[in-house]
Amino acid sequence: MKRAVIIVAGGKGLRMGTEVPKQFLPLDGVPVLCRTVSRFLEYDPEIAVVLALPENHIGVWKTLSAPYFPSDRCTVVVGGKERYHSVKNALSCVSDDVDLTAVHDGVRPLAGVQMIARAFTEAALKGNAVPCIAPPESIRFEDSDGGNNRPLDRRCVKLIQTPQVFSTKILKEAYQIPYCEGFTDDASVVEKYGEKIFLVDGEKQNIKITTYEDLSYAEFLLRKK
Repeated sequence: MKRAVIIVAGGKGLRMGTEVPKQFLPLDGVPVLCRTVSRFLEYDPEIAVVLALPENHIGVWKTLSAPYFPSDRCTVVVGGKERYHSVKNALSCVSDDVDLTAVHDGVRPLAGVQMIARAFTEAALKGNAVPCIAPPESIRFEDSDGGNNRPLDRRCVKLIQTPQVFSTKILKEAYQIPYCEGFTDDASVVEKYGEKIFLVDGEKQNIKITTYEDLSYAEFLLRKK
């Protein structure tokens, strides 16, 4: 079975307030994005890796990644205006003979190899697999105008993660749908296309790095492990 992973790393680090995008910041001495790519290569050394990056930072990636990967190990495409456009650009570089394609956030460098394997295994059986975890806190729903709110049963709510794994054929077909603001992740695109989404267990440590606090916590988790 042939596999591919699209790693979306088009962020500009605005919430970090840094000139260097967060995906290139060091995490315990290694660039975040390099750690992310390494998780998938550990799972499958033959997996095709496609990176969606800001055009003006492709050179930065090539410089930072040189000590860790051969220059041709990852295919690089220019990221789009929204995540949807980045994934669509990257899909053009995924061969039609690839059976399963994962889409992953570049700033989730701690995705466990067992979780990645679980997602691919389930997707092979069901056509897709989307990792999730249960929220630990109580949850309330607030109206868009903030006027009313009510409690929700947290047993019925899931926090969605990546990698989200799909049949390559279905994913490519789904991304022919025109973009809309409701596309918050790849599952929402595939669901709009008409496919049922299947959930699998994610991991609490599979955090998304958006702030310096997240980066510090990720370093803590790495050193603890």
